[in-house]
Amino acid sequence: MKGFSNFKTNPLCKANLRNITLATLLLISSKNIYAQKTDKFMGEIVNYDETTVPKYNLPDLLKNPKGERVKNISTWEKKRRPEILSLFEENIYGTMPSKFDSLNFKITNEKADAMDGKAHLKEIEITAWNKGNSVSFPVVLFIPNKRTKPAPVFLLINNRGKRNTDPTRISKSTFWPAEMIIDSGYAIAAFHNADVAPDRKETYQNGILTQLFPEQLQKDNGMKAIGSWAWAASRVMDYFISDKDIDAKKVAIVGHSRGGKTALWAGAQDQRFAMVFNSCSGSTGASLARRKYGETVSLINKQFGHWFNNNYKKFSNNVDSLPVDQHMLIGLIAPRPVYTTNATQDRWADPYGSFLSSVNAKPIYDLYRQKVTLPKDMPQINRPIINSAIGYHFREGAHDLNVYDWTNFIRFANFNYAVKN
Repeated sequence: MKGFSNFKTNPLCKANLRNITLATLLLISSKNIYAQKTDKFMGEIVNYDETTVPKYNLPDLLKNPKGERVKNISTWEKKRRPEILSLFEENIYGTMPSKFDSLNFKITNEKADAMDGKAHLKEIEITAWNKGNSVSFPVVLFIPNKRTKPAPVFLLINNRGKRNTDPTRISKSTFWPAEMIIDSGYAIAAFHNADVAPDRKETYQNGILTQLFPEQLQKDNGMKAIGSWAWAASRVMDYFISDKDIDAKKVAIVGHSRGGKTALWAGAQDQRFAMVFNSCSGSTGASLARRKYGETVSLINKQFGHWFNNNYKKFSNNVDSLPVDQHMLIGLIAPRPVYTTNATQDRWADPYGSFLSSVNAKPIYDLYRQKVTLPKDMPQINRPIINSAIGYHFREGAHDLNVYDWTNFIRFANFNYAVKN
């Protein structure tokens, strides 16, 4: 599948340059704070100029290494999908351990009339055992009391302060607006990434990896921090299956920034997640690596190499040789709905490259005959694409997860659950 080099040659853009994203990006660039076309970070030039994005070719989702085209769902699910998943494991995120000895769930705190009676609070301790060692981590869960049936749930991978997901609700944050989610009829849950793998290059292994899967640390394709967080998300999914108050067939995983990268990887790995939401996930999340716009593979490996396996470093200065790109990660989520966000002040995360990943994942959704209503051209600011199996919005503001994002997550979930039912 052909890649796109710039706005003048990009077939997704040339149809109507005056009315589409180019105009949006030029509007952003007209402000002094966004006017610069390059920056320098960690000794490298950072590109913010669409006209200098290199020409590139994206790996074809529906064509195997022999050049044979996938023409049906069966071939995709039995051959091509496992092949792509393995390429991501081997070259970027690391292998995901599928076996461990045991798992235990313990309710450590419960309040049936939380949020002034609107919600049932459960604080759960999840403990996993493997080869005589264990790791425990807490999960906070609010379930709406007004529901008479098991509730669908949003699970947030919290990569910011624990105050954001305070079970007492003394501290509240727009990063996790639990009251708003409860009022919408959904349950809301969260775990903190640092409880399973510290987000520091010196100590990321002090958790799941050291205690449960030390062999991963010896392998060049072994998982590191993002793999650990995704593994933990699946253990929360295991808990949801055991909780009669939760509709385990309607679990949506949510992540912001590095959490967004993790949500995409967890959703690709664990098909029990019914829906995936990634906010400003950027490099090695939703944005295309081959565009070399904003944060590059080289820069993310320099600063956050502990997120990815050792093999990924081989592509830092040779990204075109990667056998995958991020549209393929979104494609692995099909036919389940997936939603991506970007923000105007977050060029580092390459909003346009993230949109292109969604567009280029569409052939897999077409294979499943899922309705995808993404426009040819990137949506204008604050014009979310909701009624679609692949959703997207480009909002005003900074690199963050906020009420605007959550409002549209709810709308997207409402639409797709209604379609499914």
